[in-house]
Amino acid sequence: MKNKNNIVLERCGRNPLVRPADIKPSALGFKVVGAFNPGAARYEDEIILLLRVAENCLPKTGKVRVPVYRFETEMGIPEVLELDENDPDIVLKDTRGVVYKGKDYLSSISHIRLARSRNGIDFTVDEKPFIFPCAPDEEYGIEDARVTFIDGRYYINYTIVSGDGWSTALSVTDDFEKHERLGIIFYPQNKDVSIFPEKVNGKYIALHRPNNAGFGKPSIWYAESPDLLHWGNHKCVVRPRENSHESLKVGGGSAPVKTNQGWLCVYHGKGDNSRYSLFALLLDLEKPWLIVKRSETPILEPEELYETDGFFPNVVFTNGMVERDGSLYMYYGAADETSCLAITSVDSLLSALF
Repeated sequence: MKNKNNIVLERCGRNPLVRPADIKPSALGFKVVGAFNPGAARYEDEIILLLRVAENCLPKTGKVRVPVYRFETEMGIPEVLELDENDPDIVLKDTRGVVYKGKDYLSSISHIRLARSRNGIDFTVDEKPFIFPCAPDEEYGIEDARVTFIDGRYYINYTIVSGDGWSTALSVTDDFEKHERLGIIFYPQNKDVSIFPEKVNGKYIALHRPNNAGFGKPSIWYAESPDLLHWGNHKCVVRPRENSHESLKVGGGSAPVKTNQGWLCVYHGKGDNSRYSLFALLLDLEKPWLIVKRSETPILEPEELYETDGFFPNVVFTNGMVERDGSLYMYYGAADETSCLAITSVDSLLSALF
């Protein structure tokens, strides 16, 4: 399929690759409602997806039921908070949650679950969560993992959500069997962090997306670090353009791909009617805060039924890409519900930018 940018980008005919029905709930009384926005990595002879698995509670007549975590000695224990629907202390906010005795509770909570495949298409999902809430600053869930392979280790950043807002935390793994938490690296309100796979000018570098509640709109920023934990020298790189695809905000995707023409990125734009589309971006190799080229129109936008109809309609959102057999496998979430695949190549993206 060629889109408006003449980019050869083909949706996998097996989409969606992972659906909520493919996931075993993490706790009794929970129901999986989303398996989407997967991070992606090559590990040995497999492609591993780090799925965002969203769960709510099985309904019960006369009751309001929400998922919660109880924390004990650095461990999160998932439970169902069950309330009488006529309780005067309950305030129904909207479909996303309730307030009970002045405290917010979400209707669904996310964690990170692994899915594994030899061919990049047929995935087997682990039965248990890989990264899940373990502390109060994660009490509302863990979302949208991104993976970067640096010096033989896999660094995983993800959004953590609590009553204090959302921020970005970092973990590291060597084998996708266990991981070590390294802590918060971008404090509230900040998300959509993509860490580059190698240092530039002796520093680790990343793109991030602080929330802008001031004069501008949420934009993509550059930062650098001596150790992956402490970040500074922030610069605004990509701002929303005044068009129907980016009218509200933009945010980064997975780890950029190094090419001889620059750092190749795919980012998302949220536009009119809260519709999400994807764009290509090329940043300077030595000064990654400088834009070399930016696609004028989306490289992927919601068109298929599984992208236009779902938990949150009209969304395509990528935070996981891997290179395989000369192709670029771009995994993406569709309608905040399922995980899908579109296949292109580095050369195709570059040729469309110039």
